[in-house]
Amino acid sequence: VQLQASGGGSVQAGDSLSLSCAASGLTFETYDMAWFRQPPGGEREFVGFINWSGANRFYGRSVKGRVTSSRDNAKNTVYLQMNSLKPEDTAVYYCAAERRPTGPAGRYYYTTPESYEYWGQGTLVTVSS
Repeated sequence: VQLQASGGGSVQAGDSLSLSCAASGLTFETYDMAWFRQPPGGEREFVGFINWSGANRFYGRSVKGRVTSSRDNAKNTVYLQMNSLKPEDTAVYYCAAERRPTGPAGRYYYTTPESYEYWGQGTLVTVSS
């Protein structure tokens, strides 16, 4: 399994940025996906979750209202649109994948790194003031 994150870069505060994560080696539509970030010297933080169908999404408190996750199962890709970026959004952003529940699950989401089996290599986002 490979998860290839891309789209990071250096932007100004208030700018927008769109990240992508292309998956291979797995049946993408059977996996829930998530974004995490890790600032320099900091811990890995949950950013957003999107379930296998795209119908169920959940976002971290520090980014809620400024980010949107989406996915295209035909392209094996998940996206993270980030708006109104702040310097505190500076971090390496990672995508992660976990196989969806096999039975009825209702509304669910996973926010801890330990919940995910596969990880991408990360893409750096730097926001300057």
